[in-house]
Amino acid sequence: MKVGTDGVALGAWAPVTGVTRILDIGTGTGLIALMLAQRSAADCQIVAVELDPGAAAQAAENVASSPWSERIMVVTAAVQQLDTEPFDLIVSNPPFFQHGQTLPSAMRQQARHTSSLSHEELLEHGLRLLAPNGRIALVLPIAAAERIMLLAEQLGLGVEFAQRLIPTPQKEPNRFLLLLSRGNGRLFGNDIVICSVDGSYSDIYSEMVRGFYLKL
Repeated sequence: MKVGTDGVALGAWAPVTGVTRILDIGTGTGLIALMLAQRSAADCQIVAVELDPGAAAQAAENVASSPWSERIMVVTAAVQQLDTEPFDLIVSNPPFFQHGQTLPSAMRQQARHTSSLSHEELLEHGLRLLAPNGRIALVLPIAAAERIMLLAEQLGLGVEFAQRLIPTPQKEPNRFLLLLSRGNGRLFGNDIVICSVDGSYSDIYSEMVRGFYLKL
């Protein structure tokens, strides 16, 4: 799985202040877990869960090559099987293709198809593993995010904060960054435009991700 805008945006956006335990559900090759390790305090521990053994092995290799190898544990398992202490922050760039849609790559099929992790399961097990004052941060396409918000309300989770991502000024928003926590309320921030008209990163997006690119 290549590095994509969704994962980079979530890794740069999810709040880490005061967080000591983070769970990355569906870590892939470890991108978001590594970004959060870079941003969080030195005592913050991160568990990166990945169902696909090949992706998990690459995540473990990437973690071992990073400065944060002592703080990130890669676990090859489904989140449904995870039994551990609760987390202050749970993050995920989850599957969003609905049942019946197929992709040419088996790995991409699993990573992006909800048959391996439905939105209901994501929220239910996220809530199960969440500390009382914990938060869940997600990035999703607009339609999937709207469905997640409805499901979250049914489970007693509210939208603490949300922002839409817009590819360019000429296009419609295509992604939501969601921060869920126990309680009610919906607070929406300003839209984040990723690229300017000339194709370069916008000032606001550049400021978000500057610490993760060699040249920006």
